[in-house]
Amino acid sequence: MSLTIVIILVSIGLSWYAWQNPSLLDKWVFNPVRVSKYNEYYRFLTSGFIHADVGHLIFNMFSLYFFGEAMEMFLGGYFGSNGTIYYLLLFLAGIVVSDIPTFLKHRNNSNYNSLGASGGVSALLFAFILLAPLQKVCLYFAICVPGFIFGGIYMAYSFYESRQNRGRVNHDAHLYGALFGIVFMAFLLPESIPNFIDQIASWRLW
Repeated sequence: MSLTIVIILVSIGLSWYAWQNPSLLDKWVFNPVRVSKYNEYYRFLTSGFIHADVGHLIFNMFSLYFFGEAMEMFLGGYFGSNGTIYYLLLFLAGIVVSDIPTFLKHRNNSNYNSLGASGGVSALLFAFILLAPLQKVCLYFAICVPGFIFGGIYMAYSFYESRQNRGRVNHDAHLYGALFGIVFMAFLLPESIPNFIDQIASWRLW
């Protein structure tokens, strides 16, 4: 069983358990004020394994399955046994790092809560795009475009929505998770940058 599948099963189990136990959900959700006031820094990580509802869980887990499996196989094939460590670090650090801007923005807003694996999933997705920018990425299995185009639209949309400061979606986590995935992979595999540029340069619309 792959590590990606294990993470998915753990996320499903913990999300379901949290739905049945509101006190646990309240204890694990990312609340910046609770983090700073009571030093509950564990929330940076626990919030990434629980989700708001079934739709939120399914969307994140499907994305994690497709891009997580691809990154797990690549890292394992390239780095051997160390690949598992790098994969886990990419995903978990993506969850934590992506919430730092949220923490800074909402550290005085006691009513703000955030949860879900979006930061880690975005980190995996954009690490994948950096390695294979011409590989098509599909939205809802219908609209498929090369990864670098999808990535540009995704980041522009996340940036715009994060500035609007509306709705329940933590767009900052999407944006900064994506940036972390790019930086992590560029640091781990420096040649991925010129390879990315070469692949983009070879792309033709027709």
